[in-house]
This record gives sequence, C-alpha cells and structure tokens, in this order.
Amino acid sequence: MDTTENDGDDLLSELLKPLRLTGVFDSRWHVRAPWAIEGDAERSCAVLHYVVEGDCWISGTDHPPQRLVTGDLALFPTGAAHRLSDRPDRQCVPLRTVLPERQPGTSGAISFGGEGPETRLLCAGLHYDSSAASGLYRALPWALVLDTTQVDREPLLRDTLRLLASPDRPTGPGDRLITLRAFEMALVLALRPLLRDLTEKPGVLPVLHHPGISRAMVMIATRFAEPWTIESLAREVGMSRSAFTAAFRELVGEAPARHLTGRRMQEAARLLCETSLPQSAVPQRVGYQSAVGFHLAFRKWFGKTPGEYRSHAANVA
Repeated sequence: MDTTENDGDDLLSELLKPLRLTGVFDSRWHVRAPWAIEGDAERSCAVLHYVVEGDCWISGTDHPPQRLVTGDLALFPTGAAHRLSDRPDRQCVPLRTVLPERQPGTSGAISFGGEGPETRLLCAGLHYDSSAASGLYRALPWALVLDTTQVDREPLLRDTLRLLASPDRPTGPGDRLITLRAFEMALVLALRPLLRDLTEKPGVLPVLHHPGISRAMVMIATRFAEPWTIESLAREVGMSRSAFTAAFRELVGEAPARHLTGRRMQEAARLLCETSLPQSAVPQRVGYQSAVGFHLAFRKWFGKTPGEYRSHAANVA
C-alpha cells in the first residue's frame, strides 16, 4: 500500500471538507465580439466561469491566455485578478463598470460588446469564510480549468451548472439558500477532479508528495485537539524539528504552529456557529486546556471574542 498516496487523498478530503460559502453573486452574460472585461482580485472569494455557448479567452498578469469553449469551466480558487475576452489582445473595461451594484446573495445579467459572434457565460463570485481557507487551499494555482469532457464525466456538476445557468431556473421560497448551496456543491464537485489531477503533477502542489509534511497536515486536520508541539509533530513524522519547520513553511506557506492554530480556530468557529455546545466546552474540544488561552487566541485570530462571534453568526442567520 502506498501510504503517501493515501495521505494525499486524505489531505485533499480535508481541504474540501471545510469549504462553506457565505454568499454568492452570480450573473448570466450575453456578450458579442468585440468584448473584453477585467476583474480585480477578490478577497475571500472564488470566481467561477462556465461557458454555456460560444467561446472566450481567460488571461492574467504573468499567465498566458487560455481558450475556453462551450461546456468548459474555469475556476479561480482564490479570486485572482483576470481578464475575459473574445480575443486575448482586446483592450479591457473594468468589471465594476459593467456590474457596479454587486452584492452577495443577488443575481444579475449583462449584455455587452459589439455585433459579432455571441458567447453566453455563467459567472459567479463565491464568497467563503477566509478562516476555512488552509495554507494548502491558498497555494492552489491561480486558475483551474475543466474542459467539457471532464465536466461531462461529472454529471452532477454538469447538470448543476446547466440549471444555474438557465434564465428560467426555478425561483421561490428559500431560493437564496438553495442557490448558495447549489454553488457550494458545484465548487466542491469542480475541485475534486481538479485536485485529483494535481496530485499527478508534483511541481504544482509539492506538499502532497512530501511524505512527512503531508502526514503532518493530515494529523493537524484530523487530530487538532491533541496537545501537539512542533517537536512532537516532527517526531511523529520522523523528522528533526528544524528540518520539519523549514520544509513545512516552504511547502505550506506558513509555520506549523500557525497552521495548527488556524485549524483549531476553524473548528472553534464551526462549533460556535453550527452547534449549541456551551461556549465553556469549546476550548477543550479544539485542543486548549486553558479557557483564557483559547479566548486570547480566538480574539487575536478573528478580532472578536467567542461570545461576540457566536452572537454575530446568530444575527446573520
């Protein structure tokens, strides 16, 4: 049995598990050549473009243009700035001039461009809780593309995208929540095959191919409540403290102590928002023996006390 491969699979599962959307703005585009639109970087927001009909190009600073055709899906996991156009050399207009009143939870439609061939797109900004974005998630490539063949191999993803792209999609009570969860499902369904492909490319996510660091990340993701120290984590994966710390920082993009804190805070936030567990019981559930230590760490991480965080979540809901 290849334990490295198993750790990689577990790590990808842990990457997908906490992804929860907090809001969605989606729009249906009807654009005719010539056209070109440029979007700024979006904080704590994944961006999705699905080509319903026609074709277009995506491009970005320091990234070569890539053509999309009918049925292709492009995903920008961390909301990197990018351009969409009928040709890569077009002069772009800012997205904010086309959709100036974007708000999460709303839908829109735009018609734009000249009198040439038409392209229809489903575009969405998927706002997520930044505390759930692990170092591994933030290390994903600026853009991930599933071509139409790959999308067709995921029938639930294909059918969900087609329903969301339809101008006649059902509306009614609970529509906002249903749309949010449908896009959340589409995001996870899209990431799953993309991440599976990335495991075969060591240069893209090298952490998946480092047996010690990938094991440590799975341990942090699943056993965060244990009393870990840097020394005990390093010892568990058979590395020296200095080698472990250096490799973890290089491959994950943050120190192991910060990554562990982030995972504990992520779980604490989930317990406060999604359960009725008494606040006093949360620290021990996420690896803190001291309630004061947990309170200070939580406030430093979120800018709110645990009580304020729970109250805010209840008011938003």
